[in-house]
Amino acid sequence: MSVDGYRARIAYDPEIDLFRGEILGLNGSADFYGRSPAELKREFRQSLKVFLEVCEEKGLPPRKAYSGRFNLRIPSELHEEIAVHASSEDLSINQWVANALKQTLVDRSG
Repeated sequence: MSVDGYRARIAYDPEIDLFRGEILGLNGSADFYGRSPAELKREFRQSLKVFLEVCEEKGLPPRKAYSGRFNLRIPSELHEEIAVHASSEDLSINQWVANALKQTLVDRSG
């Protein structure tokens, strides 16, 4: 579920018989509950609004900061295959993987 460029993960909580949403990528945490998609969306908007207001009052950025670096362990055969593809396209492995990840996200969004 998305609201104003923010995304949430939704899961059913059987203990309280409600769906629980957790807003992702925040510099803190914010969640919300609802029985239906419409109620979840309404509560998502309200929870996000409150979170953003608190961030503004405290002078904090609402989104979590990421360094742009992460380690990835893959099988050596896959590493070799990526290196060959990257080289054939005159790209570094980093550029090739970043392009592949970006395209995967675009494909999933579309």
